[in-house]
Amino acid sequence: KAAKGFYNDYLLFIPKGTPLHKKIFLLVEPNNTGKLSDSLELHKKAATDLASVRSVGNNISTELKIPLLVPVFPRPASNPFLYTHALDRDVMLETSAIYKRPDLQLVAMIADAAMVLHELDILIHPKIFMNGFSASASFTNRFSFLHPGKIQALAIGGFNGKLMIPQKEMEGVALNYPIGINDFNTLFNLPFNLTSYQTIPQFIYMGKTDDNDAVLFDDAYSEGERKIIQKYLGENVQERYLKCQERYAANNIFPIFKTYDQVGHWTTSSINLDVIQFFFKQIQKTK
Repeated sequence: KAAKGFYNDYLLFIPKGTPLHKKIFLLVEPNNTGKLSDSLELHKKAATDLASVRSVGNNISTELKIPLLVPVFPRPASNPFLYTHALDRDVMLETSAIYKRPDLQLVAMIADAAMVLHELDILIHPKIFMNGFSASASFTNRFSFLHPGKIQALAIGGFNGKLMIPQKEMEGVALNYPIGINDFNTLFNLPFNLTSYQTIPQFIYMGKTDDNDAVLFDDAYSEGERKIIQKYLGENVQERYLKCQERYAANNIFPIFKTYDQVGHWTTSSINLDVIQFFFKQIQKTK
């Protein structure tokens, strides 16, 4: 694995009826165990459930007959600030091989999966579909800023109302990763490509009663980040969600934003259907 550029396993779910000898999209959903653990088996089990049993990603994959890749990134209890499943700042500064740059590890996994699938006569488009909910929505959102040219379309929900802002500052206050793009070049040695980012079709949704707020927790954000988010983007989830929409529009980024009444921090069959239809339309556009 290390020679291929990744240090963790990934799972590949291939639904029945996946077409052969015909270019299709690979769907990627980052794993989100929902808790910290030093047991790799626990993270693998959660990722296996996501890939094959119950998730929006599994539903999309099964309905659209496209393969689904789920990485098995650990989220260690022994290093609780490394929120790998949300691609937070701490993990992006980490230098140990297993945790270093999960985004680049995922890019390498995608390339490897394309070769594995090719051997099975399943041909993959160079760009991927990406999906996420809660922490994996934050991962997907941040990954899309880092690698906009690799994404054909994405869908995310339940992300605490906090999207990454495509600005270096607000009212003179620097917005560093993962709040904004101020130190993007310093951290990643590449500029943020706004032009490429603006072209990604996005479906972004929240439940109207979703008050699940990662901003309040130290594993997701530092005290300094928390203060900036609360002051400039909003004290609570729903307020923040509206402010982020304003910031996207101001930067000529126009995702489909949708709010679901009487829905909290969960998904419903109608959300699943909307997400599946969103990706189906993207498939139709490329035909």
